[in-house]
Amino acid sequence: MANIAWNRRLQVEPKLINKHADDCAKRLMAYLCDTYGKRMLTGQQIGVLSTPEMDVIHNETGKYPAIGGFDFMNDSPSRVEWGTVGTDTELALKWWEDGGIVTFCWHWNAPKDLIDQQPDNGWHRGFYTTATTFDISHAMDDPTSEDYALLLRDIDVISALLAKLRDAGVPVLWRPLHEASGAWFWWGAKGAEPCIKLWKLMYERMTNKHELHNLIWVWNGQHKDWYPGDEFVDIIGEDIYSPEKNYSSNVKRFRQALDYTSATKIIALSENGPLPDPDSMLADGALWAWNCTWYGTFVQKQDNDGFAVVSEQYTERDMLQKVYHHAFTVTRDELPDLESYPLPE
Repeated sequence: MANIAWNRRLQVEPKLINKHADDCAKRLMAYLCDTYGKRMLTGQQIGVLSTPEMDVIHNETGKYPAIGGFDFMNDSPSRVEWGTVGTDTELALKWWEDGGIVTFCWHWNAPKDLIDQQPDNGWHRGFYTTATTFDISHAMDDPTSEDYALLLRDIDVISALLAKLRDAGVPVLWRPLHEASGAWFWWGAKGAEPCIKLWKLMYERMTNKHELHNLIWVWNGQHKDWYPGDEFVDIIGEDIYSPEKNYSSNVKRFRQALDYTSATKIIALSENGPLPDPDSMLADGALWAWNCTWYGTFVQKQDNDGFAVVSEQYTERDMLQKVYHHAFTVTRDELPDLESYPLPE
């Protein structure tokens, strides 16, 4: 009976929380549901200042990851004020055109009240609780306040970028307000209640005002008490940074994520350090829908000549090769044509 119950949790209906979801989002969700429990999509986050990760993986394995991870970090208005220029929207468009799936997070620099004390709490680290005095609880408690208005301003700025992807027919695995329960980001600094309010506000504004019907909402709060409700979550993500060269399946966290709700939701490894061993995942039943390795030394380093090469600090070459050539994993060349994938009935 236990196995039957377990298998049912892996049988997710391709129904999105947005009743007006675009066909592109419906097709991607249908593919993810068809694949879930059978195979894991490979994924990789690109860097902020330089983006060699995809080429390093391809040079080493002959494969590209199925999912490309992008970030609206440098599009945050309080960073743009300091001269940053966001580039990930265009990079994501190119990734989709090349046959990959797009996921976005947002290291949201606080809208105001940056401490800007170098070196650890400079303006560029304004998404961290230690680098801002912005109070999410105050903002969410007073919709007439300047702080609340600035939250709306920032949401609207990012919505305009997501609209470019929508207009190009790109579905987005959208993962905002990530790792909230850890409290190291300002959106989680005041507890679950204001963060859940902000999640719901963002969902309503992006869906109803901006008509971003290309989004699949990936919640990544990492604690049951922070769950905003089944009607506000399409997919659950867990971020796990195991010790160096630890290739465990992380089955305890997989089961933890399943317990956030009694509803059947896809569970993804939305960030990771070392890659999980596919054989361990299969043996343990930790059947993550996808993984997304973080950037930098988690996958690459510069050699003595200044060229980006594989870094074996977290994942050794043999394991990288194993993951990218394993029967359980999906790489970009194995993805179907998601623009014509059958719509769910």
